[in-house]
Amino acid sequence: MTETAAEGTLSERVAVVRSELIANAERLSQARGQLRETRQSIAQGRSRRQQLHDLVIARLLAQLESMPTIEQAKGILIAQTGCDPDAAFGMLREASQRSNVRVSELAAMIVQRTATGRRPPGPVAADSREAPDSPGAAPRASRPARTLRTAGRRAPNSAGRTS
Repeated sequence: MTETAAEGTLSERVAVVRSELIANAERLSQARGQLRETRQSIAQGRSRRQQLHDLVIARLLAQLESMPTIEQAKGILIAQTGCDPDAAFGMLREASQRSNVRVSELAAMIVQRTATGRRPPGPVAADSREAPDSPGAAPRASRPARTLRTAGRRAPNSAGRTS
């Protein structure tokens, strides 16, 4: 082969190698971008997972701390009303919703009231409608009893008809 023919094939080879090098550089750049995205995704995934884990642990610890007080309050309600444990918790939950106080806080007030014999200070204690023994409240016997409607039946009115 002559020198010009060798240069032609050499320059062709260099061009081919150069184009392959450029293609490899582009693939490498894409791979780096994908790796960067994957690393960020993994880091964020761990972070979210860790946050969720921490939240679950915090809730479980709070529940564990308040559970004995709630159980004591349920026991007090069971002793006072003769209901079962589920009904006692239902009463706690309903009173909590009516007074807009957490069940654990309400349970603590019930336990403290029973232990000390008097009502603790607080927003619920100031409400005479919820306080059967507060000075402004009517005695239990003179208060109208709440009636529960069962299975869609209505209570008869004074004329004996259902309303």
